[in-house]
Amino acid sequence: MFQHRPSLKSVEELLQEFMSKDFNIMNAAKLSFTGIGDKDVYNISAPFEDAGEFVIAGRVESRDSEHSEVYFFVEKEGQWLPREDAPVLRLQDPFHTRIGQELIVGGVQTFPHPKKANRLMWRTVFYKGTELANLNLFFVGPDGMKDLRLVELHDGEIGVFTRPQWKGKKGGRGKIGFFQVSSWEELTMSTIVEAPLLDQLFYDSEWGGANEAHRLRGGKIGVLGHIARYDKRGRSYYPMVFTLDPKTGERTDVELIAVRAHFVPGPSKRPDLEDVVFSGGLLRHEDGTATLYAGTGDAEAQRITIDDPFIKYET
Repeated sequence: MFQHRPSLKSVEELLQEFMSKDFNIMNAAKLSFTGIGDKDVYNISAPFEDAGEFVIAGRVESRDSEHSEVYFFVEKEGQWLPREDAPVLRLQDPFHTRIGQELIVGGVQTFPHPKKANRLMWRTVFYKGTELANLNLFFVGPDGMKDLRLVELHDGEIGVFTRPQWKGKKGGRGKIGFFQVSSWEELTMSTIVEAPLLDQLFYDSEWGGANEAHRLRGGKIGVLGHIARYDKRGRSYYPMVFTLDPKTGERTDVELIAVRAHFVPGPSKRPDLEDVVFSGGLLRHEDGTATLYAGTGDAEAQRITIDDPFIKYET
């Protein structure tokens, strides 16, 4: 299926390419949360509308813990506070989309590793409903796979982005796959595991995943994701984008859209996570800009305004 072979570029090459361009990055700001004690909120989604008001989903956890919950927040006088009567999900790294008339919400579920003592395993789970008030669990992904994402396509099909991360096997440190289904019944463990990988995305020493998929004018899918590596500072995560034509399998080159220095300075969960920017969601605006919502340092939630990275693929 995937005939087109874009340029394979390392994080270092992507950084050099990005920093050589003219770009506008404005309005960097931390989001302020209340009503959750002294816990951190990070790896937020972009705002989405539910029952007439805008909501942000955020990962909430203590600084010294990986046991997190997803809260849904609404803004009141510049502060984001937990929405009354909204569910609290025992998940990490929330995301959302809409398919048909249904709201789809998901995240990463952790559980004790079946073979390694005092270690965690993870999987992506999905809930759906007409609104937050009636969400129900409807699909549990394969063990060891984060960053499963869904998107409604122009022809009514459902696009599925996968992220196998089986070292020594498919995916290595983490690569992105894609396939389509016509109905929820076709979304199964086997179709996810067997999904073909997008070629020429990441070197084996680096990794990445899809965070959010946007249906673009003209039929392509705009993918907001992250690419990551280990370096002397620890782990570095960078927000990136590319587009995919679901009919032909052709995709554009990966492009970075920001780096940690473009956000407000702040703490990190650990010293090796200082250079982490985890793409949460992208809110596109009619004036040609977009707001990127992200987690920084696995400790804070921030947003910045950038040039809309997908608009050039819609002209």
